[in-house]
Amino acid sequence: MADFYHAGTITTLHRLGKPKTERLLAELELYSLVRPIALVLPALYSDVISEAMKGIREELKGARFIREVVLVLGPATDDEYRNVKEFMSVLPHEVTIIHTSGKRMRELYSTLEQKGVSPGKDGKGRSAWTAYGYVIASGKSSIIALHDCDIQNYSLDLLGRLCYPVVSPTLDFAFCKGYYARITDRMHGRVTRLFLTPLVRALQKMVVNQPFIDFLDGFRYPLAGEFSMTVDVARINRIPWDWGLEVGMLAEVYRNYTTKRVCQVDIAENYEHKHQILSAEDPSTGLMKMSIDIAKSIFRTVASEGVVFSDGFFKSLMAAYLRMAEDSIVKYESDAAINGLFYDRHEEAAMVDAFTRSIMEAAKTIGESPLGAPMIPNWNRVISATPGILERLKAVIEEDNKLAFSAASRPPQENSQAQ
Repeated sequence: MADFYHAGTITTLHRLGKPKTERLLAELELYSLVRPIALVLPALYSDVISEAMKGIREELKGARFIREVVLVLGPATDDEYRNVKEFMSVLPHEVTIIHTSGKRMRELYSTLEQKGVSPGKDGKGRSAWTAYGYVIASGKSSIIALHDCDIQNYSLDLLGRLCYPVVSPTLDFAFCKGYYARITDRMHGRVTRLFLTPLVRALQKMVVNQPFIDFLDGFRYPLAGEFSMTVDVARINRIPWDWGLEVGMLAEVYRNYTTKRVCQVDIAENYEHKHQILSAEDPSTGLMKMSIDIAKSIFRTVASEGVVFSDGFFKSLMAAYLRMAEDSIVKYESDAAINGLFYDRHEEAAMVDAFTRSIMEAAKTIGESPLGAPMIPNWNRVISATPGILERLKAVIEEDNKLAFSAASRPPQENSQAQ
């Protein structure tokens, strides 16, 4: 975004002037010799076979500053796993595919359950956590970057800007969050615009001098799925396995690091990926589930800071949120008008009504279960509870990759006989 305004406690690295991508990539290539970078890609099989992923793969061929690529495949068959292995094999990097639903990984997850360090349910959180463990175990990289696999306008400039703040030896950031605008013929980013930001600002009015809420409000796009960090951050941070992943990650960064070591960077002039449905009448899916999980994550983090919630508090919060969100609608309508974007005020208002119910659902859950489902333990605790787990994780993943490579290299007739 073309400004250089800093607000709040989070250092903001803006996009100023025309992108100088060649200079950026050249510096990254030099810096990565000392601080190697692992790129983590959580993905479903449907993501990998999409047109967006084909574009990402083509761009990554030129990413000489990346040491290794770790793609974590969500629920998939063995055949799909082998297809992904073959699809990614054209990259010049060392590529590792993690088959989270493979027999060996399921056994490893079961072992962790028995040891009292549950890796949580299947999802992006567990996928990211598993990849971090592998990067720690392999010891080849000191920086981890993560982004989604459905980015339709992906570029090396995006990846380079995401990595630079943490990789550069002249800067001292341990964690960097990406941000961007999301527009087509209209504004997107509905959960951030119409839910998270108004909710956070309503909480600021009701809970005075609460540092975490101020910290969260300092991010321009707190729900962005793109970030980079040192391996030490991956080692000591716990991870939520549900839709509260991004907010929960920021809560852990806030808990473990001074704000001077946290920044956000403008990584794209515009960002486009697939859009979730609202599912207003079904709180178990779509944006409704996402907003409920986000609200629960925020409430539990604020409660851990000593804030006491009550029925009266939540009723007041819903009223304050609704006022904040309705004021936001007026602002976004004006923003859309001056930029010639389509804006459906009724649809946005209906979404705010649905998100108000999300707060009520989250409050109800908090009242019944203040602690909720535990986060995935950090890797330091897992290592302590299960000595040798990193070595076993590394062995399982590498064995899966060897077998997938062997199967992919056999003639089709042999493959069918082997299956």
